[in-house]
Amino acid sequence: MRSVEGDLQPCLIYIDKEGRWFHKGVEMVRREFVQSFYQQMEMDAAGHYIISWGGERCYVDVEDTAFVVKRVSPPGETGGKGTGFKIRLSDDTEEELMPDTLYLGESNVLYCKVKEGNFPARFNRAAYYQLAAYVEPGEEGYVLPVNGRKFTIGSKDV
Repeated sequence: MRSVEGDLQPCLIYIDKEGRWFHKGVEMVRREFVQSFYQQMEMDAAGHYIISWGGERCYVDVEDTAFVVKRVSPPGETGGKGTGFKIRLSDDTEEELMPDTLYLGESNVLYCKVKEGNFPARFNRAAYYQLAAYVEPGEEGYVLPVNGRKFTIGSKDV
């Protein structure tokens, strides 16, 4: 058992790298339960995912990130403001992409910050290619041009 904030007990919930939720090894298919858990989720200072439920707190085992970017809508497609890039997440919400939070992890997996910068999110393969269509080579790696600015896609250390 791993040490998590005050030795919390496990929720017996596991989230795989594709954003699928499992309880005691069985996939959770009821979206309303999963969405409720997302809404109750927080991340501690050490990067552990914690759910508060019914006055109790427990930790969730997460293979990579709890949030997965499943779709990228380019500027103009959704009528977005700011960057114009909208991302659809595994919790069935949409939000504007924060291009200054993009970074590459191991095996060139693309990540960004979501939920006001509180959580990392992994891009699934489809979303990666949807955004990659707009990425250009830059002086120090790759950049995403947005409204006349070029945002460098950093490394995991960002």
